[in-house]
Amino acid sequence: MSDKNTVPLSVLDLAPVPQGADPARAFQCSLELAQHAEKWGYQRYWMAEHHNMTGIASAATSVLLGYIAGGTKTIRVGSGGVMLPNHSPLVIAEQFGTLATLYPNRVDLGLGRAPGTDQRTMIALRRHLSGEIDNFPQDVQELQMYFGDVQPQQPVQAVPGQGLHVPIWLLGSSLYSAQLAAALGLPFAFASHFAPDMLYQALAIYRSKFQPSAQLEKPHAMVCINAIAADTDEEARRMFTSNQQQFINLRRGMPGKLPAPVDNIESLWSAQERFGVDNALRMSVVGNKETVRQGLQNILRETEADELMINGQIFDHQARLHSFEIVSQLQGELVKAQRIG
Repeated sequence: MSDKNTVPLSVLDLAPVPQGADPARAFQCSLELAQHAEKWGYQRYWMAEHHNMTGIASAATSVLLGYIAGGTKTIRVGSGGVMLPNHSPLVIAEQFGTLATLYPNRVDLGLGRAPGTDQRTMIALRRHLSGEIDNFPQDVQELQMYFGDVQPQQPVQAVPGQGLHVPIWLLGSSLYSAQLAAALGLPFAFASHFAPDMLYQALAIYRSKFQPSAQLEKPHAMVCINAIAADTDEEARRMFTSNQQQFINLRRGMPGKLPAPVDNIESLWSAQERFGVDNALRMSVVGNKETVRQGLQNILRETEADELMINGQIFDHQARLHSFEIVSQLQGELVKAQRIG
């Protein structure tokens, strides 16, 4: 982007599986969206690790990222994120070292601290239920070692991976990862698209406590939000009901495939459910191009984000492509907030 004051936009793709579709179709749609996102000027294309969720097909995140990277040419691909407590750092270093070897200077490794699933699935993932989350800082530093230059007498190396300096991001929806990202001098991404409560406090802590590192000289904060764009506000609000229904079902303990949009969401939820879903999804911008432009600029003004990542859980694939295209047309108009102090 030529203007350093404009804000880059990126894509978060959960490889949604709509009702009536299957993961094979979800993967085809993800690749098509990534190819369009590259053409439309998005900076990154990230995918997230979730398990035992029939509506999200990106469980084998590194495998799917290889498919996306292989079908694109320039856009950065990455994890948003890999849930590190589910894995050994060495295995992740080898996987992302392999990706970075195949697709040089295009791979990001975003790391999360949550399991990305329920307790029974955690056990199925071969996770012991004591200690792993507390080991997260050590696991991140172990990963940094595997991507760094090999040290004298280093007993274990990531092959490939060693010396590739794959960029590591920390992701979070609380204050923990903000503090750790600041202490380690890493870029930080906040998951306000579904857990916005601690967004502003986390950003303040990250920026105030940031320590420069070999990877990053000054703090870099990315804020992930939902953006649903259409030709009219009414059409966008109808499309958004798929995301709202998904959250209703999740809160009822009945997660499933992405529902089709409905004309009247009010008939589907109680007042209490509406309050909970509205709160969880309040970092969402829904409407026509001008409505979305104003919404995104307001978020930039409030968060002073260095980058925005866009999630769009939309039932119809063509409508989803159109939404991301509309948002991409705003990139040159979205200006960074001028941070004071």
